[in-house]
Formats: sequence, structure tokens, C-alpha cells
Amino acid sequence: MIELKNITKSFQSGTLRTDVLKGVTLTIRRGEFVAIMGPSGNGKTTLMNILGCMLKPSSGSYTFEGLDIESMDDDQLSEFRNKKIGFVFQTFNLLDGTSALDNVLLPLIYANEYPEDADEQAKRLLDSVGLGDRIHHKPSELSGGQRQRVAIARALVNDPDVILADEPTGNLDSESVREIMDILHRLHEQGRTIVLITHDSSVARHAQRMVLLKDGRIYEEGEGK
Repeated sequence: MIELKNITKSFQSGTLRTDVLKGVTLTIRRGEFVAIMGPSGNGKTTLMNILGCMLKPSSGSYTFEGLDIESMDDDQLSEFRNKKIGFVFQTFNLLDGTSALDNVLLPLIYANEYPEDADEQAKRLLDSVGLGDRIHHKPSELSGGQRQRVAIARALVNDPDVILADEPTGNLDSESVREIMDILHRLHEQGRTIVLITHDSSVARHAQRMVLLKDGRIYEEGEGK
């Protein structure tokens, strides 16, 4: 489904060049649950931004279901992201003054066609993550775990092919971590492809496959649970 070949990414600041990714080759099959693990500052978020089509690599190739991502312009990438990829972030990225329902609806505003049953669809998703009674609550009225569940519902609203979760448990207490991982397991059992970025080995072990990224390179792969 996803194939990266010899991906590099460098950032230039004046005369200083920083090489973040140094030849990453990775294949992710449809329906897999993959954890990309490693210490902070070793390129995990840069790799996720490339997987999520928010950042282009300096070199190498990226294909998604046979499509050459490198050949797309910014408008095409934006449309592709909206249709194919759902994002879950450590900091939730919710609109503070907006209800849980409206936060979930946000990606649909950028879709080519706004569904007639959008509100009902968003309510069903919030109910599926245990927030059916919190649809009108704003993020400030929700716990960290509840905010992350809103973010997961938002990631699902366009029925994406892949869920990219960047440190989704990083700001949560242990009970909320368990709840979020239970939801990700359910989504995987339903056939979703999930890519989890984490520095926490206990979280990474929930995945089918663990990939260790260190110093911008993949060093080893292993099985999770």
C-alpha cells in the first residue's frame, strides 16, 4: 500500500544543512498496524509528515497504492490528504471555541462534496469513541483522553485509507492511554491501516510490527503483540 525507497530529508538554514532522514526504505501493507519507534529528535515526525504528504522528501521515492506522490502538485496533495489520510496528533489540534461535533465535521468542509448526512455521520463517530453524550462540549470542557477521542473521530470522518497517529498517547494519563490504544485496536480489527509514531516501547508493542528509527535510519523491525 505504502512504499518508501531511499527517502532522505535535509533542512537548510543559511550555510548549515541538517540531514534528518538518511535513506529510509519502508513498506506498509494494507490493513497493517505498524509502530515507528525511536527517541525524540531522530526523524520520526519528519517521516510522518512525509507519509502524510505534508512534506516532500529531498530524494527517494514514495508511492501510495501505486500513485507517485512526488509527481503531485500542492493542490493535488491537499486533496489526496483529505481523502486518503486521517491524522491524530499528540496535541489534539482541536479548535478551542468549537464543539466536539463541529471539530469532527471540519475535514468535510474541505471535501469536494459536503455530505447531506454529515452531522449524523459525525455523531455516529463520536458515539463510537464513547462521546455520544459530549457532542456539544468544547475542548476546554473535556479531559485529555476525551479530546484525543474527538481527534480520532475527526480523523475517521472522511473514511481514510490510513490513520497516522503521531504520539497520540504522549499527553495522557495511563487510563486514557489504555482507552486510546483500545480504540486503535478496534479500528485495526475493522481493517484500518494504522501507522503509530511513538517513543514509548510499551505503546509500540501494541502494534503488529515495530520499526526502530534512529539517527534518521531504520535499524531493525520486529513483531509487536
